Amino acid sequence: MSDILTTANLIALLTLTLLEIVLGIDNIVFISILTGRLPEDQQQRARTIGLILAMGMRIVLLMAISWIVTLESALFTLFEHGFSGRDLIMLVGGLFLIAKATYEIHHNIEGPDEKDVEMKKAVASMGAALMQIVVIDIVFSLDSVITAVGMADSIYIMIAAVVISVGIMLAAAGPIGNFVNRHPTMKMLALAFLILIGVMLVADGLGQHVSKGYIYFAMAFSLSVELLNMWARKNRNKAAS
Repeated sequence: MSDILTTANLIALLTLTLLEIVLGIDNIVFISILTGRLPEDQQQRARTIGLILAMGMRIVLLMAISWIVTLESALFTLFEHGFSGRDLIMLVGGLFLIAKATYEIHHNIEGPDEKDVEMKKAVASMGAALMQIVVIDIVFSLDSVITAVGMADSIYIMIAAVVISVGIMLAAAGPIGNFVNRHPTMKMLALAFLILIGVMLVADGLGQHVSKGYIYFAMAFSLSVELLNMWARKNRNKAAS
């Protein structure tokens, strides 16, 4: 135990936990969008199950570190680019995010058509939402696990960071989800974030790495502008009343 609780490991635990939380923000946004279509009494339960699934998936992948490393090896070459297992997962996950976010934007702008009304019960179900959460959790978990493997040497430190970060996200998922669902413009912005993340994943899968710092800065800037707009609207409504 004394070998684990060293100063270096504690610093690695703190740093990795913060990074896991940052990497998990887009996961929270995605889960909030999906669970927002469920009945209100099921939303919190679905968010909790979704994040617990994400934690379990990350721990399982961490236990299979040797397999994770092989995902970086090229499986085949196309257009002078070697595609690895990780690249393929990023491509599929990115395309899934783009398609899902585009569908949700269309649904919010145009409203449900006749086919949507007929399929509403099938789509807005706990099982369907969890299935989609599991699919995208694989992508987000892989990215998170690769980061953990690169930052810490101890498997116990990696698992502890994942458990702590998911615990914090569990506490934050409810307020974030409710906030996004209460404000239509914020929900649209969240969907735009998902498209941005999806494009980044596709680019990464094609070998065009984009620094996440640029993505998170763009998201933070857009969120700040929207919060200022919400504050301005609130002040105008107060003045009008």
